[in-house]
Amino acid sequence: MFKTPLLLALLVFGASPGIAQERRSRRDFSWDGRIATSRWLTVRNLNGAVRVERSADGQTSVTAEKRWRRGNPEVVRIEAHKIGPGDEDVLICAIWDESTTCDENGYRRPERRRDWDDRNDVSVEFVVRIAAGVNLRVHTVNGALDVDGATGIVEAHTVNGSIVARSTGGPVVASTVNGSIEAHMATLGDRDLEFETVNGSIEVYVPEGLDAELDMRTVNGGVTSDFPLVVSGKINARHVRATIGKGGRRLEFRTVNGGVRLYRA
Repeated sequence: MFKTPLLLALLVFGASPGIAQERRSRRDFSWDGRIATSRWLTVRNLNGAVRVERSADGQTSVTAEKRWRRGNPEVVRIEAHKIGPGDEDVLICAIWDESTTCDENGYRRPERRRDWDDRNDVSVEFVVRIAAGVNLRVHTVNGALDVDGATGIVEAHTVNGSIVARSTGGPVVASTVNGSIEAHMATLGDRDLEFETVNGSIEVYVPEGLDAELDMRTVNGGVTSDFPLVVSGKINARHVRATIGKGGRRLEFRTVNGGVRLYRA
């Protein structure tokens, strides 16, 4: 099941980022600091893309730029908090009104107020430079996610936008609704991995020696695997249940409109 933010119903900004002709922009936020190996950075956004690159200096940094045509950028605030055991994790959120709060589980907001401005089309574009060994969660609703240079776990989720996520470590999980998914990882760990969209293809690159239980399905598209498959049940061109190697962890791929492909890295 898709896990969409609680504020999805509030996102009536009129046009998604990259489609509307943006007239004004300004850099409004900057954070940098040291996050320990195997700890987490979480970035939550609602309207706008997130781009992730490798840090060059061992520090993790996050910058954000607001863009708008007719909205009011002053009502959008960006907050940074230390969370988790020992306050070793970092959470950064873009928040669109004063009554909303944000924590590691998502956004929290009272019932919709009458003075909510549906015309506020402000978007926030995040750029993350992530240090080696830091795990990453990135969430948005209207916007693409482009993760490159990660070395740890990557969890990437959007609703309207494509996802490209690369980790020289791993594992990687990803979901969207309107957009394709491309995921690269060097290790899979011992967890089950899910990749899910509705309108878009799914391409996942994993290392040699894969052992997994595979469930790949589409409605309008084909299914492809670089790995030899021991198929369970009837052979179906659009839904494959199979064992790779010794089996074990579960890899699940689901789309409606698009192909599903599993590649050797």
